[in-house]
Amino acid sequence: MGNRLTKIYTRTGDAGTTGLGTGERVAKDHLRVEAYGTVDELNSALGAVLAIPELPNPVNACLTRIQHRLFDLGGELCLPGHSVIDARAVAAVEQHLDQFNADLPPLKDFILPGGTPAAAACHVARAVCRRAERRCWTLAGKEPVNEFALQYLNRLSDLLFVLARVLNRAAGRDEPVWQKSPD
Repeated sequence: MGNRLTKIYTRTGDAGTTGLGTGERVAKDHLRVEAYGTVDELNSALGAVLAIPELPNPVNACLTRIQHRLFDLGGELCLPGHSVIDARAVAAVEQHLDQFNADLPPLKDFILPGGTPAAAACHVARAVCRRAERRCWTLAGKEPVNEFALQYLNRLSDLLFVLARVLNRAAGRDEPVWQKSPD
């Protein structure tokens, strides 16, 4: 294990900079900080999903594993040139996607975010995941970003959509279907 924090505040960020894992100081709104900060926000959103007591065990186990991978991804983004997320991590998300999607009826309509509290929280996490992916692509336009990290976030947003559907179905709740406005 690396360094342990004995003091939470350091005052080193009071001037609007923060330290990367390399020790380099960058602005708090640097593209890299935006990318790993949004991955951290996604991890927190998953924590909110996991805090819902009625979460089925397979969903709980899946999201817990993903939280660990997201922590790895945040560390990867904090250390320019460092890669942790690989093809196996992407394949694992795809495997979860296939397993959870297998029992769902095909989509015939657009669905709205919502349903049960767990499904709604999953949709919020999905939207944050898509923002994290966008932030990483913005960074990739300026600096190298691991291609598997980008793929991972793309697949993860799909998985979170499927899990929201799974959670509504497990609770016996219909998915909210989008209806075109009459005007």
